[in-house]
Amino acid sequence: MPTILVIDDNPAVATALDVLFSLHDLQTLYADSPQAGLELLGREDIALVIQDMNFHADTTSGEEGIALFKKIRTHYPDLPVILLTAWTHLEAAVELVKAGAADYLAKPWDDSKLLITVNNLLELSETRQQAAQAHAQQRQLRSSLEREFDLRGTIYAAPASEAALRLACQVARADIPVLITGPNGAGKERYAEILHYNSHVAGGPFIAVNCGALPSELIEAELFGADAGAYTGANKPRDGKFEAADGGTLFLDEIGTLPLAGQVKLLRVLETGRFQRLGSNRERSVKVRIVSATNADLPALIAEGKFREDLYYRLNGIELRIPALAQRPADILPLARAFLPLGKRLSSDAERTLQRYPWPGNVRELRNVMQRAVLLAQSNLIAASDLNLPQLQPSVTPANDEPDRATIEAALARAGGVVAQAAAELGLSRQALYRRMDRLGIARS
Repeated sequence: MPTILVIDDNPAVATALDVLFSLHDLQTLYADSPQAGLELLGREDIALVIQDMNFHADTTSGEEGIALFKKIRTHYPDLPVILLTAWTHLEAAVELVKAGAADYLAKPWDDSKLLITVNNLLELSETRQQAAQAHAQQRQLRSSLEREFDLRGTIYAAPASEAALRLACQVARADIPVLITGPNGAGKERYAEILHYNSHVAGGPFIAVNCGALPSELIEAELFGADAGAYTGANKPRDGKFEAADGGTLFLDEIGTLPLAGQVKLLRVLETGRFQRLGSNRERSVKVRIVSATNADLPALIAEGKFREDLYYRLNGIELRIPALAQRPADILPLARAFLPLGKRLSSDAERTLQRYPWPGNVRELRNVMQRAVLLAQSNLIAASDLNLPQLQPSVTPANDEPDRATIEAALARAGGVVAQAAAELGLSRQALYRRMDRLGIARS
């Protein structure tokens, strides 16, 4: 049962409020002076304070109430305070509301209005406490994550990013291949490094190869090596990436571009740990942790006959999906600030522009934009114009033109599913957006 502290020099006020609140499952404590009220606040679990503005019969200035409010706000900054005021010091009460008081009510008060105000404030206070507790727990969990694992300096704030990091750290020590999926520029190689540096082969090499950047005729030699004379220009033997990664991790980026012939040989190595250099009959063996990545839809490529199903299941011991930057908007500003050199900072209009932009190129695009902005900015303060981003289409539709399904879904995607943020972008209240989502069949998630 929430406890309300009434601080008033008139016992009749306390009695009237006690009777009113007791009928609505609210407990009341009473203090007849500011000092007594502060002492009760130090001893009891108080959910809300109702305080008078004067505590002596011969005072009408409201100065005592102002002083009390300031002390409460100093020691209990999140505690809701309702001021009971007479018309003679209404102006002082209004100023205190501007300074952080929850509300004020004139004497004599209206019981129904007072109850509505109290219940609203108690509900809001409980929500804030729950949010504060959740944030504190989140900070503890993140602190623990950063203490226990090498995150390779990853900047993150969004829950989606934290979930991906936790999964990466959880599976890093398992002797199982990992397939990292997600759009280009989302940071898949960084996650591959996290998998390596938190694994049992962290002391070994981390070798990355971009399968999409290699000519098809050189892929076999790049992966498995070649003996001298194996192909034109091969004047001496060369180690392949598998040999270079022996005892460590081999990261195969853009694995979906690997030709079928290369897929066959890769599958054999994964199954046996053995391979032959190009132009050689001698088998070699290696022990390598395989991490692969793709932005392609591998099941669709399998259906088209462009990717081997057996290789897919060999690579996909566990899938680690990296969300697009637009799906983790809380990461945008921390990443943008991290890309700035010391002394440079973002203006408020630049921050708003960064948060509204959809980032089709993900983190890579954001890094490039910030590097360009640093060069274009005329001072240490980076303005929206320095970002040189394409002009966004207005997201608020005309008064008689309802936002359509695509507009709402795009706003939700940019807000990472946070309805309140999407509603603000669309110029709607949260409930108004919910009504439109229900009408259009957009799931609440």
